[in-house]
Amino acid sequence: MPSAPPPDWIRDHRRVVGARIRAARLYANLTQERLAEAAGMDRQSINRIENGHASPILDNLLRIARAIGADPGDLIKWPATGTGDDQ
Repeated sequence: MPSAPPPDWIRDHRRVVGARIRAARLYANLTQERLAEAAGMDRQSINRIENGHASPILDNLLRIARAIGADPGDLIKWPATGTGDDQ
C-alpha cells in the first residue's frame, strides 16, 4: 500500500534543506558530479535532494555534509520563520 504524501510543511523544509546543500556545495566549489563521487552517491540523487524532490537518508546526509565540509545540523535546522511544531 503506498504511503500518503508528506504534508506541505515537510515538502517546504525538504526544499530548504536542498537549497542549503546546494549553497554549501557551490561554496565548496564542487559540481554535483564531484559531490556525488565524494559522498559515494550518484549525481541524480544529489540533484533530486537539492531540488527538494527527495529527502536524504541520515547516512547520505552525513556523507554529503562531510564531502562539502558542512555541519549536518546546519543543513537541516529549522528555518528562522518557525520550528514546525505547530504544523
